[in-house]
Amino acid sequence: MCGIVGFTGKPDRNLLESMNKLIHYRGPDDEGYYSDGEINLAMRRLSIIDLSTGHQPMTNENKDIWVVYNGEIYNFKDIRDELIKFGHIFATMCDTETIIHAYEQWGEDFVHHLNGMFAIAIWNKNKKRLILYRDRMGIKPLYYSQLNGRLLFSSEIKSLIINPDYRKEIDFESLHHYFSCKNVPGPKTIFKNIFSLYPGEKLVFENNCIKKDFYWKLSFNEEINITEQEASERILSLLDDSVKIRMVSDVPIGAYLSGGLDSSSVVALLSRYTNGNIKTFSLGYEDDFKNKAADLHFARKVSKLFGTDHYEYIMSADEIPQDITEIISSFSEPFSGVMSTFYLSKLICKHVKVALSGDGADELFGSYLPHRLANPVYNFVKYNMGNRQLTEQDLELLGNFKDNIEYLKKISNKDDWVWRSKLAVFNETEKQNLYSEYLKNQINGFDTDQLYKSYFDKSTTTDPLNRILECDLKALLPDQVLAFVDRLSMAHSIEVRPPFLDYRLVEFSAKLPGNIKIKGMRVKHILKEAVKGILPDDLIDRPKEGFVLPVNQWILSKLDKFIMDTLSPDKLKKHNFFDLNIVNSLLKSHFNRQADHSAKLWNLVCFQVWFETYFE
Repeated sequence: MCGIVGFTGKPDRNLLESMNKLIHYRGPDDEGYYSDGEINLAMRRLSIIDLSTGHQPMTNENKDIWVVYNGEIYNFKDIRDELIKFGHIFATMCDTETIIHAYEQWGEDFVHHLNGMFAIAIWNKNKKRLILYRDRMGIKPLYYSQLNGRLLFSSEIKSLIINPDYRKEIDFESLHHYFSCKNVPGPKTIFKNIFSLYPGEKLVFENNCIKKDFYWKLSFNEEINITEQEASERILSLLDDSVKIRMVSDVPIGAYLSGGLDSSSVVALLSRYTNGNIKTFSLGYEDDFKNKAADLHFARKVSKLFGTDHYEYIMSADEIPQDITEIISSFSEPFSGVMSTFYLSKLICKHVKVALSGDGADELFGSYLPHRLANPVYNFVKYNMGNRQLTEQDLELLGNFKDNIEYLKKISNKDDWVWRSKLAVFNETEKQNLYSEYLKNQINGFDTDQLYKSYFDKSTTTDPLNRILECDLKALLPDQVLAFVDRLSMAHSIEVRPPFLDYRLVEFSAKLPGNIKIKGMRVKHILKEAVKGILPDDLIDRPKEGFVLPVNQWILSKLDKFIMDTLSPDKLKKHNFFDLNIVNSLLKSHFNRQADHSAKLWNLVCFQVWFETYFE
């Protein structure tokens, strides 16, 4: 699938066509429209299942239920068989028709039967009721806006801002959070009066009123008594089945292969169910960076082990200035997170339409810096380690940070949301120094620290690590990680399926205590135990290298002119948001190698590119 778009009210063919053209996809397999005076629906489809008859919008026999949707329902064949037993008659073999009959059979709770990634819009013509659903994990985006009694919705923001009734304005609270988070946190967007549905959320629009609630919520109820062996066996079983059902497709499937644990595990399991060679894809760089060559080495090793057809994309720093506008436009919002997917997808699109990835494993089992800090900070505070001589037993409780006591002193706080916010790109004080007087007046009263606090206030667990993981699963994962996976792959017409984010595996991982996810200094311990025997030991225990472009290294060398030009006073004066002396101080300090401001500079560069794209 590619994207959906629609609006309620009297039909406006020109608006509908304009909106549909801006769904970010090159060369749709097909596109379709439906309008009845009450609802206007359109979609562009990247055909994956039932290539010939799976066109959308799709309706039932009575033409009173209409559906457009973006994504894939992996268990649609099982649902279809069940519905046939209830007497439903199918005209196609596609998953879209399964949604229609499931809605007829089970009503609005039909979504509980689905296993997949999706943004769904259902129009009940008789009831004049529009229902929107976003999948449980937020893999697929779904945006909406209410203007003049009309509800507009789309897979992409850019399809909404061209509405002639919409006045394009920056939401300054969202902008304030961006400078800390690298992305705009949902449900707001960078544009006023445009919102995203939360993962697992349903929206009903009826009688000009919006009602929202969650049809699914993740809860961390740890089963403390489970053994590691039981946990690892269950993880492997769930992951294996998740990979298996994500192979449903009428087109060839490939896989991302970074050379790390997560993608290698997916490839290992994928190899069990393929007839013939799997196509795998890795990203490398022209420059020689520490540990990056190891990524290609291990990717090749896994490829050889499982007999895949392996392809590599070797990129250079010169591509970033050339592509950055298209990359940022793929989000329609400022974004300074991972962009590697864009470049690897350039290669993948030449070979397959669908690729499995290892995304989500870090958020389930613990790997990032905040995850590694969770227990050490908790223990550092609990046992008052900052004010006494530490014993060997104390040091063991500090895991990877036992040799970095000063850092723990600097960051530790009894409230996890406080120390978590200290890892932001710009903290609250730094942002106030950065802002011009004009922007300070617009930002007045907004506080990203309180945003972090709101995440932790809703936590369902007291386990230190699981509290951080729960926060990341509900915020970082959908707003940043899955955003770059979906937007940057779809920029090249690639559908990415992440087996680790099958809701059954997610729910099971939430039951596991944190001390078997990160054990001592071993990250993702229980996942590593689960895949023992299907992957080489040296790969399982190799240091983690994120699927991240070496932008920080390039800023000081091959991107220096691009950075300086993008953040030049003449360009920054276009919006007058920043204190030019502060920006100049950041640049000077960084390029004189007095301090590392790479994350801050890249954050500002990505904002500037976004602003010039959407407001010039």
